[in-house]
Amino acid sequence: MKPDSNWIENLPTGRLLAELSLWSADLSRIADDMARMENHVDVYHIDVADGHFSPAFLFFPDLVAAVRKRSAKPLHVHLMVADDILASQIEQFAEAGADLISIHAENANAGSCLDLIAKLGLPAGLVLQLHTPVDAAKPFLDRIRFLTFLGTRIGIKGQGLDATAEARLQQARSIISGRHPRIVLAADGGIREHTVPLLRRSGADTIVMGSLAFNDPDVAARMAWVHAQPLPA
Repeated sequence: MKPDSNWIENLPTGRLLAELSLWSADLSRIADDMARMENHVDVYHIDVADGHFSPAFLFFPDLVAAVRKRSAKPLHVHLMVADDILASQIEQFAEAGADLISIHAENANAGSCLDLIAKLGLPAGLVLQLHTPVDAAKPFLDRIRFLTFLGTRIGIKGQGLDATAEARLQQARSIISGRHPRIVLAADGGIREHTVPLLRRSGADTIVMGSLAFNDPDVAARMAWVHAQPLPA
């Protein structure tokens, strides 16, 4: 099961997108949680961390391969791994069925690894941590389709949104506005009911939702609320 090759172009542009992080699913019943979300999700977000680049340790290619068998929705793999294993991880997750692979601007070999993603026939994304200046994305804009800004410290769940998150998204929006092909601007971390409107107004095209989606007993109502967030001014 795979999405169409032009799935990024086909993403809705008139509403906020829902990118759902499988890190927040019930991992003992991940297939059941995916079934509950399938009619509402735009993109599944799969975090990968090596315990070094990021303090967390998760997920692995076999999980992506298993998820791939259960959904034709796009799978966005976010690699939070050290430079020396980054290329190998890209190859493994591409083979497992990723539809988009994002790497970090902080990786010293980000440029060559973006080339590798393109060589493997996949669109690429770039992720910036809180301490990384927004302008660090500029040299890579011609090679990416998603640009993600972390709103919390890397690899730690449950944190509040950093005070700089809104201004960073606004700056990024000014840099990528009008580019063709479109670059999707994503907010990842600190996604709460009171922060979603702020992030949308700051220019986010998509939010990486965790507990806000998976812990809501009425997913349809939650997603209707997400979709109703007004466009940035």
